[in-house]
Amino acid sequence: MIGALFPLLRPALHRLDAEHAHNLTVRALTLLPSRTPPADDARLAVQVFGRRFPNPVGLAAGFDKGAQAADALLGLGFGFVEVGGVVPKPQPGNPRPRVFRLPGDRAVINRFGLNSAGLDVVAERLRARAGRPGIVGVNIGANKDATDRLADYVACTGRLAPLVDFVTVNVSSPNTPGLRDLQGEAFLDDLLARVVATRDAAAARNGTKAAILLKIAPDVTLDALDAICATAIRRGVQALVVSNTTIARPASLTETKLSGEAGGLSGRPLFAPSTRMLAETYRRVGDRLPLVGVGGIDSAEAAWTKIRAGASLLQLYSALVYEGPGLVSTIKRGLLERMRAEGLASLAEIVGRDATALSKAA
Repeated sequence: MIGALFPLLRPALHRLDAEHAHNLTVRALTLLPSRTPPADDARLAVQVFGRRFPNPVGLAAGFDKGAQAADALLGLGFGFVEVGGVVPKPQPGNPRPRVFRLPGDRAVINRFGLNSAGLDVVAERLRARAGRPGIVGVNIGANKDATDRLADYVACTGRLAPLVDFVTVNVSSPNTPGLRDLQGEAFLDDLLARVVATRDAAAARNGTKAAILLKIAPDVTLDALDAICATAIRRGVQALVVSNTTIARPASLTETKLSGEAGGLSGRPLFAPSTRMLAETYRRVGDRLPLVGVGGIDSAEAAWTKIRAGASLLQLYSALVYEGPGLVSTIKRGLLERMRAEGLASLAEIVGRDATALSKAA
């Protein structure tokens, strides 16, 4: 129903400031009656890091920063939802306006700066949904003014890991000064060691062991990617999320008035660079570490390509601005059609099949 209404609602939403429209959407989702997630075709199920995902199409972090609408979002057909990013202390983020639609490019630029209600609020909301069905994870970061950023990640992990299925360590947001520097090998090694140890200690107390995921930027060099992959495997990370938004501005962008805005670019222009980075990552980790493919997924064909590049799971967000929630069902139907055409019983059969070719795609 919501998906069918979106084409009628989109013109009105797009006349509003992008952030205001987003906040109204999240608020509307919180008011929806409880809905059991629709059953998915068993062939879409994905088994990774000890969990069975009913389908591979997830919602990326950034949409539901405050963990207000996870159950409503699962009810739209997502196979999993990642809330956040969350930082320990509440922070307003960067001044408005800080998010811009580029409709001609089917893209978004944001410089939110990890605006967050803070750890206490998000932890309480996640605790309130304990026992409900559906896979929910949380994306964590560090406060902008933190003097010890490692301690911020540890604090978030200790509080939130017992309440979710996975914790995504975000060291790749382009909108918090210096955050991407944390992808450096020495700090990342220490960070992941502390986060994993904190998760393990929380699991020993509570009996619930969340997976630890690491989200990386699409702009890292291949030498840096080598180090990131090696560190993640060594420290026992359960998956890599590839990738965050990009600080690059492709020459193909047509919305030139807005393309110069500072912040991370997402949406269709991110598809090619993030898919190349995904394929390069798969070539380095193979079957040792599952990958979550993010960036520019706006169709079943794009989703299929991400899987061929190495993704076991997928996440989208920006495409919802233009396509609406009906996109989730469209992608799932399209994946099943391609599976039938190739005689596949499981999506696992094509994960990384064309990684080498896609890593070299122009």
